[in-house]
Amino acid sequence: MISAGDLRKGTTFELDGQVFTVVDFLHVKPGKGAAFVRTKLRNVISGGVTETTFNPTTKLQEAVIERKEMQYLYTDGELYYFMDQETFEQIPLEYAKVEEAIKYLKENMFAVIKFFKGEAFSVEAPNFVELQVTHTEPGAKGNTATNVLKPATVETGAIINVPLFVNEGDVIRVDTRTGEYMERI
Repeated sequence: MISAGDLRKGTTFELDGQVFTVVDFLHVKPGKGAAFVRTKLRNVISGGVTETTFNPTTKLQEAVIERKEMQYLYTDGELYYFMDQETFEQIPLEYAKVEEAIKYLKENMFAVIKFFKGEAFSVEAPNFVELQVTHTEPGAKGNTATNVLKPATVETGAIINVPLFVNEGDVIRVDTRTGEYMERI
């Protein structure tokens, strides 16, 4: 059991037979009255987001989430296929479950799949990935002294803001947690 006062981003718990993960939280201590915890929760199975307020002493049942590293194989247009490296079993996942991670995953890359009671509900890309820039406009000459950024499309289709000196064909490192450019390789 965890108390609502201990909730942090990413904490997963069961409430009313549903499983939620904390997207955002705020501990509020008003001048009058008791303190409370305002949270934004995502239902891990349906993906719906709700806002809920808890008393900090409320006890919540922590959910057991299994994390397994799996290899991204391919997509057939509708489903995305991942393979377990131990059993070689392939599991298909729909776009809603891979939405955040797929823009950074190339075929044969490894990702962490989260399971609750044997059902996959989320995919996490590695924290840092190296992707090739497939399209970007050339930078303006002489405009390199400032922190000006331009959009660049990488090989997975994601659009990343990069410095002006990055050109088509360059390989860049991207932080998948924020979607930000880190460095040119």
